[in-house]
Amino acid sequence: MAQINKPTDYFETTTYAGGTTAITSLDFSPDWVWAKKRTGAENHGIFDSVRGATKTINSNTSSAESTRSGALTSFDSNGWSMGGADGIISASGSDYVAWSWRGSDSSAVSNTDGSITSTISANTTSGFSIVSYTGNLTSGVTVGHGLSAVPKMIIIKNRDDASAEWNVYHGSLGATKGLKLNTTDSAFTATNRWNDTEPTSSVFTLGNATDINDNAENYIAYCFAEKKGFSKFGKFTSNGSDDGTFTYCGFKPAWVMMKANVTDAWSNWYIFDTKRDVANITDSPLYANLSTQEAYYGGSPATNYSQIDMLSNGFKMRRDGNWGLGGSGTEVIYMAFAEQPLVGTNDIPATAR
Repeated sequence: MAQINKPTDYFETTTYAGGTTAITSLDFSPDWVWAKKRTGAENHGIFDSVRGATKTINSNTSSAESTRSGALTSFDSNGWSMGGADGIISASGSDYVAWSWRGSDSSAVSNTDGSITSTISANTTSGFSIVSYTGNLTSGVTVGHGLSAVPKMIIIKNRDDASAEWNVYHGSLGATKGLKLNTTDSAFTATNRWNDTEPTSSVFTLGNATDINDNAENYIAYCFAEKKGFSKFGKFTSNGSDDGTFTYCGFKPAWVMMKANVTDAWSNWYIFDTKRDVANITDSPLYANLSTQEAYYGGSPATNYSQIDMLSNGFKMRRDGNWGLGGSGTEVIYMAFAEQPLVGTNDIPATAR
């Protein structure tokens, strides 16, 4: 498997001031943009090119898709444009962060690999695809994802139903279990999510849960396969210490999202990145399931909660004890994207911060 040696060709974190009307600093045209206000409470804004500009969903709520004409207005060759007034992505006087992923570099296409026809934007080099499909409430149906590799993580939202939770498949838990991105719930066991069937290099399988496969309702799925030097998906066990567990990724992480999934039912989905925290300790999390501002949870500074170090070859927990990501013996799942591979084709190694 070829290694990605310039991760910023496929993923990038951008920080910017509210009131900005365009981001033009990327080395690619993004197909998925996930934005969050840093300096005050506001929902997360998730946009993708398959659903189309101005179409928004929120990782922290079960709300249905909405149209926000003042939010993200177009996906551009080196970034995206905004209305410059919508609080979810660019309100004057606030600070923002956005995480961007590259898709297919072309218009979405029809995929007939599954028993349900899907519409996809897939990048097989980076292992990322956006998949739109319509459910039929039938267990065992399959949906093509276009990755030509087995997904290690799949995140799905019902676009039409305001009561439908986000559902997450994670390879380290397997197809008998699931998680909800917009809640603190621990992993659950349910046949009606993934039909107890692992995804393949061409399709993922659905049960008949209405969150992911209701009749005639529309869904969006974000699918991720693991790629050397770029992405890693797995789990580790907390040791309950401020000198916490080290997780090897094979690259210097730029972005990590993690959640305790077994014994700690109240754990948030922590998001860390190296653009908001430029030095270790990385201690300014945002939470995929919360609207709260950066580095705060429930009115308390996040320094009371979990922190990590971003290292040259992975990440290490700091203060994982009984705060946020569980005490000793708690399993934590994660997804991580690279800032730099451990050693690139130029034989220059990544260095710690």
